[in-house]
Amino acid sequence: MKRLQVAVVGLGRLGRACALALLDSGELALAGMVVRRPPPHEALPGRLQRYPLVTHVRDLPPLDAALLCVPTDVAAEVARELLQARIPVVECASLEGQALQDHYERFDDMTRVYKATAIVGAGWEPGVLPAFRRAFELLIPRGRDTLDRHPGVSLHRSAAVDHLPGIKGALVGEYRGEGGVPQRYVYVELHKGVDFERVRAAILADPLFAGETTQVFAVENLEEVEGEAGQGVVLERLAVASAGIHASLLLEARFDPTAFAAQVMLDAARQLPTRKHGAHRYTLGR
Repeated sequence: MKRLQVAVVGLGRLGRACALALLDSGELALAGMVVRRPPPHEALPGRLQRYPLVTHVRDLPPLDAALLCVPTDVAAEVARELLQARIPVVECASLEGQALQDHYERFDDMTRVYKATAIVGAGWEPGVLPAFRRAFELLIPRGRDTLDRHPGVSLHRSAAVDHLPGIKGALVGEYRGEGGVPQRYVYVELHKGVDFERVRAAILADPLFAGETTQVFAVENLEEVEGEAGQGVVLERLAVASAGIHASLLLEARFDPTAFAAQVMLDAARQLPTRKHGAHRYTLGR
């Protein structure tokens, strides 16, 4: 099957992440990169140096899609020229509420005028996180959500947790959420066969964590967690007491938002051939 030829427009962190991800895609191919002021080729990551770097999309061969990796406030302006040329566009505006609706409608107007196609909001949020929330709501219809977003938490080794039975090692981080309320994150690597729930209960009962919101997670390799950076999300949904059931769902994510956005944009590019003219909000895996 012929690989779709995809251009990356913009070469900041997201643009570079998308370009590198395209090199590892079986269905998509990097046709080239478009940037207003191209850096020297030697300034690019080595794998990208053999690909075209141009100032205008017309200098590239025919395209099947363009990934718009530019700031949200200029995305529609940059997209207009691409859509005029009937080049399908993927963008990843991180907007909410009315601002997202206005952005979507602007793209929809342009795509209908130019008989072109766009996928809007192809990032972690609003692209992926709402899908997790909808799934949680489907499985626990009568429940309540708790969602904590936090930047990469600075983690440190904790002797206070390390000494507990069954624990090989532990990392503890603190994040202050809305209103300055402290929230603790504890990551533990356990010895083989140890019951995680017993360890979790022991940690939560420790006076060090008394009176604070604390999330405890078991991990296979503590060193991998220690080296991670980026952002974090904890989404929990609990059935309300009146529902008559005892159910809970927990999503704990640590990730590089740029890398996630790149993967979601590539997924959106794969969807473009099946979409009709117009603007479409990104939907996971369709």
